[in-house]
Amino acid sequence: MVKRVLILLSLLGLALGARYGLGTPISEDLALQYDLRPAVLPDGRGLPPGEGKVEEGGRIYAEKCASCHGASGEGYPFNRLVAEPFPITPDTEPVEYAIGNYWPYATTLYDYIRRAMPFGAEGSLTNEEVYHLVAYLLYMNGITDADTPINQTTLPKIRMPARELLDLDPETKRRFPWLTLP
Repeated sequence: MVKRVLILLSLLGLALGARYGLGTPISEDLALQYDLRPAVLPDGRGLPPGEGKVEEGGRIYAEKCASCHGASGEGYPFNRLVAEPFPITPDTEPVEYAIGNYWPYATTLYDYIRRAMPFGAEGSLTNEEVYHLVAYLLYMNGITDADTPINQTTLPKIRMPARELLDLDPETKRRFPWLTLP
């Protein structure tokens, strides 16, 4: 009896799925839009060619980011992006976390923006646009100068203020025992 009920429920689920278009295959173009591999590692492996400048990053930020993160990255209605690069402590409120005081690697910023931004149009930015945004955000956080070009060579060399906040692996006494990092 239980077996028949399970089979009936399975068939009902399949019928409803077909009715509402669940499981409809996506196009190759749409699949490629979300295929953002390889991931960008802290040492820069996976970064594509391209270069970003602060001035162009500011323009792109105003157009595609400011509505969620504030005109200067102050964080309204979503997370703040710009803050003093003071070291955070266990007492720091999460609302105070930002690129300058929380993110340990600049390459992670590139990878995150490329994969997850802008909200509602994730993966729509070109590699150049992402480099421009990273240049602008690093500059706004006081990590780089306005004339520092950001590319696959310079980005991994940027030392983020929060890098030392990463906890060591208790067994190996290394931050990432499975990777060799710069």
